Parts: sequence; C-alpha cells; structure tokens
Amino acid sequence: MSKTNTHYIFVTGGVISGIGKGVTAASIALLLKSRGFKVTAIKCETYLNIDSGTINPIEHGDPFLCNDGLEADMDLGTYERFLDIEMGRKNFVTMGQIYKEIIEKERSMGFNGKTVDAVPIIPNTIIEKIKKAGEGHDFCIVELGGTAGEYQNIYNYEAARMMKLEAPNNCMHIHVSYVPVPEHLGEPKTKPTQLSVRFLNMAGIQPDFAVLRSNKRMDSLRLDKVALQCNVPTDNIILNPDLKSIYQLPLEFLEQKFDTKILKMFKMQLKKINLKTWKDRISKQNKLKKTNKNVIIAGKYISTGEYTLTDSYNSLLHALEHASLHIGYKFNIKFVNTEDIEKNGTEKFLFDADGIIVPIGWGSRGVEGKIEAIKFSRLNKIPYLGLCFGMQLACVEFARNVVGLKDANTEEVNPNTDHKIIHSIPFDEKYQTIKGKNTSMRLGAFDCIVKPHTLVNEIYSKHRVGHKQEDGSLVVSERHRHRYEFNNNYKKLLENHGMIFSGTSPDEFFVEMIELSQNLHPFFVATQAHPEYKSTPTKPHPIFIEFLLAIINN
Repeated sequence: MSKTNTHYIFVTGGVISGIGKGVTAASIALLLKSRGFKVTAIKCETYLNIDSGTINPIEHGDPFLCNDGLEADMDLGTYERFLDIEMGRKNFVTMGQIYKEIIEKERSMGFNGKTVDAVPIIPNTIIEKIKKAGEGHDFCIVELGGTAGEYQNIYNYEAARMMKLEAPNNCMHIHVSYVPVPEHLGEPKTKPTQLSVRFLNMAGIQPDFAVLRSNKRMDSLRLDKVALQCNVPTDNIILNPDLKSIYQLPLEFLEQKFDTKILKMFKMQLKKINLKTWKDRISKQNKLKKTNKNVIIAGKYISTGEYTLTDSYNSLLHALEHASLHIGYKFNIKFVNTEDIEKNGTEKFLFDADGIIVPIGWGSRGVEGKIEAIKFSRLNKIPYLGLCFGMQLACVEFARNVVGLKDANTEEVNPNTDHKIIHSIPFDEKYQTIKGKNTSMRLGAFDCIVKPHTLVNEIYSKHRVGHKQEDGSLVVSERHRHRYEFNNNYKKLLENHGMIFSGTSPDEFFVEMIELSQNLHPFFVATQAHPEYKSTPTKPHPIFIEFLLAIINN
C-alpha cells in the first residue's frame, strides 16, 4: 500500500450518549470518499472490555461482527454500511486493549526499567493505533467514545490533543452536541452545547466545527450564540436535524458544504463528487409503497426498565431497511419479548404476524418463547427467518414437534437432555477462537456450500451472490458469532422427516443453513450465520430481500 499524508478528523460528542457521532463520522467519510479520496475510520472506546462481544446488547447495543472475527461497537457497522469497505481489528480500540498491551509490555521488561507513567504512555499507545489505522489513506476519521467531560475518556482526548499539537495542519476536531427543545419552553437551548465545548476546552481541544443535533433546525440567533460562546465561526456550525433515515445525513451535510469546508481548511483540492448510487437508493425512501404487513422480531434483548430498546438488534433493523428500500415496500416492524410469549401464549402477540424473525440470543431466558414463535410460524405457514440462535432453535422445535423427540434441546439451555440437537464441540483452532476461560467460539467469515435445487441456492443465485460450482452448488461467505453447533448425529433423522440442510461448511462438518420445502411452507429459512452484518444500503442482503418478498406474496 502506498504511503500518503494522512489527515485525521477527530469526532467527539457532548451532552448525551447516543447523539450520533458514528453517523456523523460515517457521513463525513462518505462525502470525502465520494470525492475520490481514500478514507477509513477508527472508533476509540473508553471501556475496559477487550471487545464488545462480552457486553449485554441492552448495555451498549448490538455488537457488530467483522469479517476478521472482531466483535466491535455498532458504529463500525455504520462505517461499513456508509463506506462499503470492511472494518476490522485495526479500526477498533478499547481502553481494555490499551491497558492490556501496556501491562504485558511492562511485565516483559519492554520499557527497559523506566517508570510507566499514564501520560504519555497511554495516549502514545492510542496514537500508534490511530496512525496504524490511517496508513495508506488520505483521511482517517477518528471517533472518540463517550462524551466530553467524562473522566473515563481523558486519555483518548489527550491523544487527540497531542496529535493536533504534533501536526496542526493534519488534524481537525469536530464536536457533535445536542441542542434540546424543552416542550414547556418551545425554543432551542444552547447552554448544554456551550458547557460541552467548555469541557472540551479543558481537555486542551478547541473544535474547528460544531455539529448541532436537534429535533428542530436552529435559527440565526442560536447559531450566533453558539459561535460566540464556543469560539466557532458561524460558517463552521453544521446542522444535524432529525431525519427520516440516517442515510439522508450525507446529503444534508452536502447541502451545507460540510465536506467542502473541511477540504478548504486542510488546503486540499476540491474534487468532483459522485454520489449518484447513494442518491438513487435514498431517493426511494419517500417513494415506498405502504403495506399493512407486520414483521415480528421475537427476541429477548428488548426491555430496559420500562422502555423498549431497538439498538440490541441494530444491524438486523438496518438489513430490513435496506431490503425494504430495494423492493419498494414499507413494513411495520414490531418487537415481541419472548418472555411475554412464555407467560401469555403466542396468539396474544403473534396473531397479526405476516413474517417472523428469531434473531441472535444467548442463554436460557426466553428460549421457550422463541421455540413457540417458531412453531407458530411453521404451523401457520408464516414466512420465517432464523438467525444464529434462530436456526438452532428451529432445529430443536422441529425435533420436538415433528420428529417426536419431546425433550430435544440445546446443550446451552439443558446440558442434561437426552437429545442434544445443538451441542458443544471439542476446540479446533481451524474453526474456533478462544474468547476466555473454557469458552471457544466461531467468529468471523466462513465459507458455506449451498446445495443445488434448494431455496437458499435459488436466493443467492437470483442476486448473483457466491461462486457457482460445477455441480450447481454455490460457495458463499457469511459471518459467524456463536458457540454451539448442530449435532450431526441427528441430521439423517431430521432429514427423513422433511428438514432440508441446504448449507454446510466445505468439509460438511458444520450445518450452516436449513429450510423447509416450499411444498410444505412458503418461506422457512434459517442460517447459523449473520447475514445482517453484511447488508448495506447499496447492496442489501439477498436473504432479507426474499424474506420480505415472501411476506408480500404470501
């Protein structure tokens, strides 16, 4: 890769978490990439977890799975969807990674007996990671986790300050802040933004741009106040209002000439922009045909206190949106807590389902509710899509209610069952990654052989995804994030009762995809993989497209 003079754009946030730093960073990156520049991104998190894989999705949203097996913050998914490039380990840094690396180096006498001071050792280690991510690129967008003023992220902010000091013409700071409009006042209040920038100043950083998030647009009076109090020119205040879709934000920024102003500040050439594909796709947002079709997501990472959380299934929701845009229909997406199904039955919660998805999950909580949702879908011939745990439990449901193995289960839920349809396997480094003590997983991209004359083969072939083999099978690559596997001892028995094992690993050791014949069910497909992590607005995943089409046509 050729070396370039990389320019670093730091994106920080203030006032509240979840403000949209990731979408802001990705939108800037897309605009610069669309002008012909080579762009990448990196997320610097504040927590001590080594990755996001051990965090309950209710805590921090859906971990995003990368091709190289990294379980990252969901912002890396935003980068992939906007930039259409693969993210990976070099694009994600946690404070846990930094501490671990420094302590291991110290234990190995890597500091030659010197005192290991937090500053500059910690920020310098972070800077090394940022520069490694930016190698060979014109721009590296650096998103700092957390909000200004939190003591947890001081070392990330210190790294940003030091990089600006080292190369002032190659670094820029963009601060995303929230401007609330209290209902009882009816006007935007800029004081939170003023205080947020003060916190940033206390860390030695002056933002070059301020991006204002709000549910209403700001008038000149408020913009002038922010400019004066935050020491940011009015022309460098960018509005980021609520939009129908996050994918509209790059066009909102383009209209305000955000990318042009960035290039001017860096004294770089303004190249012609090419956003035609993106604009064509997003323009469909306002042209979707309304349907009364309900897609039910039956999961358990839904409730946080008295509120419903959708971030736990972030990538899945995006994949459905991409497919919806592709086929031109709008669907009603509904969440059902499978613990509620266990308490009150399926009819109360699934009576209006036109399609059912059972997504990822871990542990025994809500499992019987998921199995009941699968049974309801199978018996009532409602299009079904199972993702990861949704495939495993579809096999369990089939074994129980079709084959007649009443106590069939997954070892994860009942290790004492006589029929472990899903079980653990001995560790093999060619398949699995050690995550922690006594814990191994399959993580990252793996090839799958999709058998000819199956619905899944037809789906991939229709959308020209995968490599066709002489026997008519397809080789496709999908991402995996799971611990337990289908027990091949039951494969022949389930096949004899009508289950089709349409996808396996190249050595046929792993079951990757299952389905039911369309003579029995209009659309019953489940995969051990996570196709939702590979879907983008311009390249929606075929499985989600055909699932939604099956709902329309059913």
